[in-house]
Amino acid sequence: MARYVVHVRSPKPAAESFAYMADLSNFAHWDPGVEHAEQVQGDGPGLDAAFDVAVKGIGGSLTLRYHITDYDPPDKVVARAQSRLLTSLDTITVHGDGDGSVVTYDAELKLNGILALVDPLLGMGFKRIGDRAAAGLVRVLDGEKVEESAP
Repeated sequence: MARYVVHVRSPKPAAESFAYMADLSNFAHWDPGVEHAEQVQGDGPGLDAAFDVAVKGIGGSLTLRYHITDYDPPDKVVARAQSRLLTSLDTITVHGDGDGSVVTYDAELKLNGILALVDPLLGMGFKRIGDRAAAGLVRVLDGEKVEESAP
């Protein structure tokens, strides 16, 4: 399993940061590895929501259907996607920080089936992908990357 965690301090209030992050259709605005994302189930973020997220892959585009599995506004949203190739679990937490907020984006990626044999190698490439996404997140949140998130 590969994992990437980033904390971004933003001048945006926690409720605004949470609303933006909980709408997974925004992924394409900050993650350069996402070609497009759209909501396909539900009306806005929530436990009934699902999003199709098309990600760039080695052999072309792969569309993953993310289902919201935990939704606790304005603090936490968890989205999970599973295909025959991989399982992705994204946990987003937001907390107030003075007038602004700190957004923590925690992404886990695991290869499935026979690909699980090379799962330990996944972390090397996933860090590069995560670093590019983190830079986009800093940009859209008008923020800065910080080392740790204080509750």
